[in-house]
Amino acid sequence: MLNEVVWYRHTLANRLQTALLLLFMGGFLGLLGWLLWGVDGLLMLLPVSAVLLLFNPRIAPWLIMRMYGAARVAPAEAPLLHSALVELSKRAGLPHLPSLYYIPSSMVNAFALGRRDDAAIAVSDGLLRLLDAREVVAVLAHELSHVKNNDILVMGVADLFSRLTSLFSLFGLLLLLINLPLFLLGGITFNWPAILILLLAPNLSALAQLGLSRAREYDADLNAVSLTGDPEGLARALAKIERTGGNLLERILLPGRRLPEPSLLRTHPPTDERIRRLLQLKPPYPRSALTNWPPRNALSDFVPTAAIERLPRWRITGLWH
Repeated sequence: MLNEVVWYRHTLANRLQTALLLLFMGGFLGLLGWLLWGVDGLLMLLPVSAVLLLFNPRIAPWLIMRMYGAARVAPAEAPLLHSALVELSKRAGLPHLPSLYYIPSSMVNAFALGRRDDAAIAVSDGLLRLLDAREVVAVLAHELSHVKNNDILVMGVADLFSRLTSLFSLFGLLLLLINLPLFLLGGITFNWPAILILLLAPNLSALAQLGLSRAREYDADLNAVSLTGDPEGLARALAKIERTGGNLLERILLPGRRLPEPSLLRTHPPTDERIRRLLQLKPPYPRSALTNWPPRNALSDFVPTAAIERLPRWRITGLWH
């Protein structure tokens, strides 16, 4: 068995942090509405936000995969990866099996898109060549956890809150600029604390969004361990990926850059901290069947014989792969 006490403690902390950050972002948006239009503005904001959340546009996963030049992989082309994906999806209780895609790039990368009923997971050639089978399974479990937890939806809600906050802040500052001549003539006075809030609102909302992203990464790590029973496998994968210069999703969000300092500006938690938390879950336990897989040469039925020579670069789509 895993160290369940530590697992539940970390899980509770991550989910509490997620709830508080979302509450902060929503509450801060409401505060801006109240500052700009009073109680009427706040009451108007509630149905508008509900409609925007309901009809928040969602791009189909296959379309984004096409933008990355990814190819869908049939079970016969990668029996090892597909059997792992099927087993992990059963353990996660997903209603539909996510589609598996292969990115012919030397970039070390894996990511998930979509929701529980329509999801896709992509792995790059660089990732498959770097990791052994046990570590690849751990990475698949991490990405499946993002799907299981609806993290794409959660981050979409946070992104909507952040965009609306920036829009309201801009509108408030435009009103300030329009009324500046009256203020200079002494015809009106300004509420300086409210103006300060308007100025800081976009940055505060962005910091909360980054904090939410880090909390979801921690939670995906923990859920991956619950699926595989193998915290060491994911810890080893993270260590290898860190040595190549980036985290799993950082190469999508901040391609070619180091993790910024201070840590408040990171989309992902520090790898050392993620590994430390994973290894805390590693008392003696019976190994899951998924951790008894063959070493990396078991992936030879999928990885092409010739190494991918295409180096990652910026594309006209705005993506990096």
